[in-house]
Amino acid sequence: MRELTYVARRTVEWREVPDPVLHSDGDAIVAPVAATPCDVDSAILAGRGPIPPPFAIGHECVARVFNVGDAVSHVTPGDLVVVPWAVSCGDCARCRSGLPTHCTSVPPMAMFGAPIGGAWGGLFSDLVRVPWADAMLVPLPAGLDPVAMASASDNWPLAWRLVAPHVKARPEARVLVIAGGSIGLYVCDIARALGAADVLYVDPDPAHRAIAETFGARTADAIEPIHHGFDLAVEATGRVDQLAVALRSLAPEGFCESAGNHFRPAELPLLEMYLTGVTMRIARDNVRTHLPDALDLAGSGRVDPGRVVSHVFDLEQLPDVLPERHLKPVFVRDDGRSAG
Repeated sequence: MRELTYVARRTVEWREVPDPVLHSDGDAIVAPVAATPCDVDSAILAGRGPIPPPFAIGHECVARVFNVGDAVSHVTPGDLVVVPWAVSCGDCARCRSGLPTHCTSVPPMAMFGAPIGGAWGGLFSDLVRVPWADAMLVPLPAGLDPVAMASASDNWPLAWRLVAPHVKARPEARVLVIAGGSIGLYVCDIARALGAADVLYVDPDPAHRAIAETFGARTADAIEPIHHGFDLAVEATGRVDQLAVALRSLAPEGFCESAGNHFRPAELPLLEMYLTGVTMRIARDNVRTHLPDALDLAGSGRVDPGRVVSHVFDLEQLPDVLPERHLKPVFVRDDGRSAG
């Protein structure tokens, strides 16, 4: 089979590798039908990632189940499923407590799309082995478009976690989103759907701002690093200077969620944070825990994640198109366009 491999800055290629096989009766083999790059893949493709190539890339997709082990009971061949980006067993103490990305049954940071916690392959592949399939795989609810939900492996439920619990706890919250990719746009959609009183989306890209405005957000190309009185600030740029802006924009006892991947050390405005009394969280997302709620919202009709999809390409175009700069391209197999 073919596996898309990141080989150099802005260069990926198909490589032939052995077909995956079931290693246990709890495994499944899946075939991605709608796959998309995570926002962090842009940094990897630009050569700013922490791991040198080559390695299999891709960790967001909706897939069709191809084969399952005898002990798998929750999914069957032919089912459409979401494949969470992090590998987890579902049964260790951390998984049971809602922390599957810290699963103790696998090495730290075990994931698809980067060989950090082992070689699990990438979701831009013809076939992928998924261990602990009953714990990991989540059936795609009927009626949801695989193309619109290709990011349900990571960015979509991450956006839900960044904003939904905060807005539910404070329905009239004022929300600041400093963004540069799909996550911030998903946050805008979710925040307004759940009742945020005000959403300001900051992004230098006018096309991104236009999408945010369709979600009911105010927009700006930049924001001064001063106290603006936001209850929640979401930083999704991976830039420490923008994280500092987010922190300085909070109301007293405000909350900052950082979804950016910060690969370099830097200073934060700690004294100002102390004086304002802010709380900041920078954390790997426990996607498998949040997926049911995030998918329920996606199926409610109150949000429109498909609006963030910028292009739809055939999976065969991956080597040529993936290195290009697109907001949220989705790569489909033939049955990915009509499956659902």
